[in-house]
Amino acid sequence: MTPQRAHGDGSLYWNEERQRWVADVSVGYNGNGRRIHRRRFCRTKTEAKAVLREMTRELAEGTFVDDRGYTVGEAVEDWLTYGLVRKDQATRDNCRHLSEKHILPWLGARKLRELRTPEVEAWLAKLAESLSTRTIQAVRSCLNRAVRRAMAQERVRRNVVELAEMPHGRPGRPSKSLTPEQVDAVLEGTKSDRLHNYIVLSILTGARTEELRALRWDHVHLDAQQVNGHVVPPHIAVWRSVRRKGETKTPKSRRTIALPALCIEALRRERVQQAEDRLAAGSRWRDSGLVFASEVGTEMHPANVRRSFRRALRLVDGIDPEEWTPRELRHSFVSLLSDRGIPVETISMLVGHSGTTVTELVYRHQIRPVIQTGALVMDEVYKASGDELR
Repeated sequence: MTPQRAHGDGSLYWNEERQRWVADVSVGYNGNGRRIHRRRFCRTKTEAKAVLREMTRELAEGTFVDDRGYTVGEAVEDWLTYGLVRKDQATRDNCRHLSEKHILPWLGARKLRELRTPEVEAWLAKLAESLSTRTIQAVRSCLNRAVRRAMAQERVRRNVVELAEMPHGRPGRPSKSLTPEQVDAVLEGTKSDRLHNYIVLSILTGARTEELRALRWDHVHLDAQQVNGHVVPPHIAVWRSVRRKGETKTPKSRRTIALPALCIEALRRERVQQAEDRLAAGSRWRDSGLVFASEVGTEMHPANVRRSFRRALRLVDGIDPEEWTPRELRHSFVSLLSDRGIPVETISMLVGHSGTTVTELVYRHQIRPVIQTGALVMDEVYKASGDELR
């Protein structure tokens, strides 16, 4: 006679109806005080014993996972539906696009509990054949966050995505900046284009494109002011962006920038242009208070800005419009200041970076990349020493 199993070791018995051995454990009590049982059906008694031992061990360790059939696709869909509710719509759309294109076709049908680190690494390596490193990082982040949410819901014991090594992908599109000669050509050649004033402010203030699209007239001051006995020069207050709730990218992105003379002229021209647009639009005009708006006063869509920017660059000789985007005007601002010897700490404050690392590694495309400071100092030192020796 088979001895009775100890209390807490679960039950093992034959189910005549399903013709299977049953591994049965109690995982707690419901609201009515009745036991909650979890059962798994096995073909053989030996298999059922092994499953029962695993279930009781997981219960003792607090790692028991109830749903063995939960798939990667279900985890990703749950995260896309409920895990991004506080994010912008653009962020949610981008995460869904990356997930549906790169995660679900490859791993969607895989049971999450059975997913292993080598599988994830093989999947990432396959993506690296056609995607840039940055895109791979974004795709991996989507899966990682989905599995992390599944862990919080006790659908899986550990996150194998966090344990997987990230491969290097294909080189992405390198960022670049205009040379001083190209800046002059752009400022002169685009004068007849509607986007000229926007281009001027981008190059000469270094404001982000999402900051300029959200810039309001009540944050623009084109005349010097007296404040507490001090003269405040013409300036713009970069306190908003088109991000959710008007928030800037980081807290340090909120800054007030003095305006060069060319920017003051450009903003005055923009005010005149907007008045003409208002008359032409008539009842279709929507007064948004934005400095850079569409022909009917509404917010400019980023795709329209890119398209208009490339249209403007077609007026400039020697520049291929398809090679440039509006954000590279900001890169040009940083490089021009750096080339003139402005300290990187000052530049990072002007562009609203939280530190100098991004300014140095990403934005500063030195026009004269050779660091001359050491050589110049040594020339001065040893020139003086040579004079003394003579």
